[in-house]
Amino acid sequence: MSKRLAYLYIATAAFCWGIIGVFISYLYELGFNPTQVVAIRLITAAIVLFLYVFFTNRELFKIKFSDSKYFVGTGILSLVFFNWCLFNALQETSIAISTILLYTAPAFVTILSRIFFKEPITSRKLSALFITLIGCAFVIGVFPSTTDSISTYGLILGLGAGFFYALYSIFGKFALRKYDSMTVTIFTFIFAAVAIAPFSGLGSVLPLFLNIKAILCIIGLGIVSTVFAFTLYTKGLSAVESSRASIIATIEPVVAVLSSFLIFNERLGSWQYLGILMVIAAVIIVQERNEKVNLEQGQELTHN
Repeated sequence: MSKRLAYLYIATAAFCWGIIGVFISYLYELGFNPTQVVAIRLITAAIVLFLYVFFTNRELFKIKFSDSKYFVGTGILSLVFFNWCLFNALQETSIAISTILLYTAPAFVTILSRIFFKEPITSRKLSALFITLIGCAFVIGVFPSTTDSISTYGLILGLGAGFFYALYSIFGKFALRKYDSMTVTIFTFIFAAVAIAPFSGLGSVLPLFLNIKAILCIIGLGIVSTVFAFTLYTKGLSAVESSRASIIATIEPVVAVLSSFLIFNERLGSWQYLGILMVIAAVIIVQERNEKVNLEQGQELTHN
């Protein structure tokens, strides 16, 4: 695969993630609540991924029962709570603000990686954390004080989404030491779907599933913005460094901001736009450093 095609795959995946707020907002308008929308996304993705693996490579289903703890982490502690926080944040704040608060995840990953994997916190990482903090302060309207500030509950939900999303990288790192990435993904969604289903209350809104708009939004949420996005991103990663892929993926909040403005006419203040740029810049700063380290290591191996 050419790098140009790989970049296109990754950018398309980021675009699909960026428009997720559109599908969620329409489902809310139709009468679904956040927990039900979370369940719809996870169950739809789990079914599609299960069928895909079932008909292509059933060996991927083989795991040790004792390793279920990894998927409790990736599926329940991360995916369920991350989606619940994000989808509630979308209802409490806006698509743009919720998405950019989700992008605090790299900061949480940096801190958690230090705790669990003893990864060093460099001056560049500290700079990125500081920029993220200031950027988020601008986005939520705390500093400088503006009339566009969000509620404390909305802030907690947004930061919660970033934290629980970061947990996926931690639990996933343990799981990937033993299993293929597709095995980790399918069991993550299966565990998440099984955990959320009993609490979803989907049975009480069955008539809503007969609405063609609901069906299209469910396809968009569960397949386009989940399965399709993941598949494209994974394919792109096969030909591109993970650090560069992460940089390309930062178009996600840009797409989220544009979609919220074009479709729902959501508007932000100038300080909030500055905050969005700062958070994106912080992600790029950290990733560019990782890329340089990988390049230097590769050159050393070549010379040796």
